[in-house]
Amino acid sequence: MEAVLAHLRDAIERGEYAIGDKLPSEAELCRTLEISRPVLREALRALQTMGLTVSKTGKGTFVVANAVEDPTFGDYAASDLLEVRRHVEIPVAGYAARRRTHENLDHLAHLLDRMERETDTTAWVAMDTLFHLAVAEAAQNPVFRRVIEEIRDALARQSAFLNELGGRREQSNREHRAIVEALIDGSEHDAVEAMSHHLDRVETTLTDIVRSPNTGTGTPTEGESQA
Repeated sequence: MEAVLAHLRDAIERGEYAIGDKLPSEAELCRTLEISRPVLREALRALQTMGLTVSKTGKGTFVVANAVEDPTFGDYAASDLLEVRRHVEIPVAGYAARRRTHENLDHLAHLLDRMERETDTTAWVAMDTLFHLAVAEAAQNPVFRRVIEEIRDALARQSAFLNELGGRREQSNREHRAIVEALIDGSEHDAVEAMSHHLDRVETTLTDIVRSPNTGTGTPTEGESQA
């Protein structure tokens, strides 16, 4: 999927497909690139998240920009989402370190263990959002949980995007582990630092994806199409 996305993104950024142009049909792209339709659809969804295209039901996919600026996850732009997360989740982690209960810690530890064993990306992404909800719950303020609930869909879309294109899962597991350990220790300072580091890494990975297309910008080979 990464090779297909890079190929299509490169074609758009080079002007092979101009703003307003319609991309070839799914059938034509699958035949030309020698890939399956599920792989192509993942790449097309990523192009839309990056803000390069829009898909119109029954009409096809159209180019709306020739450069990636600010990806959109559901109803929210990535920059807006990250800004809110920094102002909410970092202090929430500090409150959680001071207020967490044994039940909160047991729930987080169990969830983290499941995430570290999970191999299915879709299941892992679902648990990722549950993890951030659980940290908010540990802060013992229902408003914090409500805020995370509001952005839950955007968090899931961002998590899937970063894992698919940035290989974030194992690194994210380590960052989550650091957050949980800080909560177990009851260290407000360490919890704030751990959450800050986690969001820094999210931003860095997102920036890397936006700034630099995958180097494999040519037509995918048969081996790549099976990846």
